Amino acid sequence: MLRGAGCTSSVFASPTVLPAGCRPPAAAPATARPIAGGAMKGGAEARNWLFVLFVLAAGCGGPGPDATGSGAAAARGLVVGPDHGGAGAGWGLSACELCHPLSTLHVDVRAALRLIVEEKGYATCMGCHGDNGTGGPRRCVICHNDADMKGRPHQLGEGAGGYGHNFASGSAQIGPLSDRHCIVCHDSADMDGTFELSTDLTFYPAAGGGPYRHEADFCLRCHNRVEQPQGFGLQGTARNDPLVAMADNYTRIDRHGFVDGTGTGIYRGLRSGYSYRSVLPCSDCHNVHGSLNRAFIIDDSRSGARGLDAGFRAAAYRVDTRGGDLSTLCVLCHSMETVVDAGGTAASNGLAGVHEVGADCRLCHSHGEAAGGGM
Repeated sequence: MLRGAGCTSSVFASPTVLPAGCRPPAAAPATARPIAGGAMKGGAEARNWLFVLFVLAAGCGGPGPDATGSGAAAARGLVVGPDHGGAGAGWGLSACELCHPLSTLHVDVRAALRLIVEEKGYATCMGCHGDNGTGGPRRCVICHNDADMKGRPHQLGEGAGGYGHNFASGSAQIGPLSDRHCIVCHDSADMDGTFELSTDLTFYPAAGGGPYRHEADFCLRCHNRVEQPQGFGLQGTARNDPLVAMADNYTRIDRHGFVDGTGTGIYRGLRSGYSYRSVLPCSDCHNVHGSLNRAFIIDDSRSGARGLDAGFRAAAYRVDTRGGDLSTLCVLCHSMETVVDAGGTAASNGLAGVHEVGADCRLCHSHGEAAGGGM
């Protein structure tokens, strides 16, 4: 889910336009509006009552197998397909309550999720189970907000003054999160709890096309010098700016990209979970869902650095890059095997293991800086 899109207004033009071949969030048709108290109108009412007669005749009488994400829905995670309800009898209907009484839903999922559905009712269905062929919009933030699902994904509260991608407003400053922000990057997520490149990330065919081989491929569809998806063109920025040149940097120069590190440098040493043959995804350091730091640098260890041992990462080591001192970020993963050059100096988050703590790291370590081994 996006809190906004990652680029400042000077980088992305026409930010609300989705590229060709990608599905924009559809407007809700008259029959797809949330149902309150079972009220339906006109043709939708007649159609749904015909469906009731059908399912009664077929002996339905209760929630279908897809109510808990199994059966027909299992083909694409929790999203129902044209076979919904058995041979498609339920496909295209907006009145979920006809076959799925709230009291029977999600009895086998964790209590927190069950409580959200009980409280907010059928308005939550499309968020996880898709539009059921109605054309209705997927609602994401009805559940994915800091009140109901704090930290899933990690994001900043409204008014926190942080940064994040924001395609909707064209600004890097975070505004209120809305469903359309999520759809930009997750237009067909199957909500099965497992992140899959080909399913959970919107496919943008620009800049080389083909399926995503690595999470970074998704980011590089925009951050490259050659081509961006329609509506997300880079402009007003120099060609060697990391925002523009990132595809070249990541694949040819940076040690965090496809150019593997050797582990033979003066300051070699990594914390458990990483090795010098690791190719890092962009999201290990940049949290597009929102951060207190510029360039969306993660603001604590829980929102990135996914290779770290789980217990270490969960300690929520703070990252504060104000003033250009990135030591609180670097020291999450780097820890000198042989302490030299004041490498025992603790950064402000209490961790030690990198040199030049307190200085501006970017003088030697920035994307595309070949002399410093890239990052």
